[in-house]
Amino acid sequence: MPSSRSTLTPDDVRDFVDDHCFGPAPDGRVGVEVEWLPIDLSHPTRSVPAGTVPVPGTEPGPAGSRVTLEPGGQVELSTPPLRGIGPACAALAADAAALGHDLAERGVGLVGLGYDPRPAPPRRVEGPRYNAMEAYFDAQCAAGRTMMRATAAVQVNVDLGPSGATAEKRWHRAHDLGPTLAAAFANSPLGDDGPSGWRSKRQAVWSDVDSCRTSTADNVDVDCREAWARYALDARVMLIRRDAQRYVPILEPLSFAEWVAAGHELGYPTLADLEYHLTTLFPPVRPRGWLELRMIDSLPDPWWRAAVAVAVTLVVDDAAAAACADALAPTRGLWREAARHGLDHPQLAAAAAACFDSALEALSRLGTDAATTAAVAAFHERYSARGRCPADDRLAEWAADGTVLPAADRFLELTWV
Repeated sequence: MPSSRSTLTPDDVRDFVDDHCFGPAPDGRVGVEVEWLPIDLSHPTRSVPAGTVPVPGTEPGPAGSRVTLEPGGQVELSTPPLRGIGPACAALAADAAALGHDLAERGVGLVGLGYDPRPAPPRRVEGPRYNAMEAYFDAQCAAGRTMMRATAAVQVNVDLGPSGATAEKRWHRAHDLGPTLAAAFANSPLGDDGPSGWRSKRQAVWSDVDSCRTSTADNVDVDCREAWARYALDARVMLIRRDAQRYVPILEPLSFAEWVAAGHELGYPTLADLEYHLTTLFPPVRPRGWLELRMIDSLPDPWWRAAVAVAVTLVVDDAAAAACADALAPTRGLWREAARHGLDHPQLAAAAAACFDSALEALSRLGTDAATTAAVAAFHERYSARGRCPADDRLAEWAADGTVLPAADRFLELTWV
């Protein structure tokens, strides 16, 4: 909560970033977060009735994943941090199967898709944070409300590594890799009226939301800590928490740096306000003591495994990262092109092919489990090796029979021999 007097300086912000966003941490852990769109199995094009999906506080799955709801009713599973790609994927698969079966008994299916082409549902999650967030976005762009209610993603969490030098490498690798991941796994080409002109409508929506908090934070001219501190200071304040139940949206532009320097009628920011401000920033790569990779559309089972494995391997494995670095260099910063064209973009297609080849070689060398390695190989054969992405399947289905939603995930443990 704000203070009646000035308590922070820009140097305090930098110190907090050093200690809490990039500070020393364990290495080798992986976390997976997947969001799904809920559908009524008897009427897939209708919104799911309220009360038929889990609510925040639902007991974790058998492997420990946390169940939460996003504002539009998107269902999210988040694994705990686990040692390695295989254990993290196994945990998510087990908990997704348990959750999927439980919801199916209630007539609800889950669809891995980055953008919901159905009419926007009413907001399913109330609370002071989301009320203030929606008011903030409504004051400046329609895309904010759409982002909250109609988008779904796969998020991959990886450790920053045992040293500052390792964190720096992984930070830049994640940004170099990001557009290619967004293009290779693009899975949301349909909008409200059919093809939207984007392979990833989800990424397009996010890029139209308040660029001071959703654009990339990387800066090749400064180290990762300074880049993130500057980003946090320059970003607008979304809300000020007066107490646990009163969150005030800040509708007039006020950067965090301006709040630090001059205060606000509600007071000056404290360290707790800075920590909360960082949770309202949504760039494609976000540091939180680990790296969150946030640029991948939601995917059906088992393709989310491929996204996790490729992302983690090419961020943390030095040999794999080096093997595809030259192919990735021309794609740096092509976020909009990735969302628009997917792998129809020739440089992104070449980068994706190189990335999958490098990742597959590393997965075998690193001893990754057979199911995950097989999912990567099958995805590569079906999509990236052919310059295709899952969005191309969605477009073909729509052209054939007007299908706007794929079938609900079956959450089967698939293997290839």
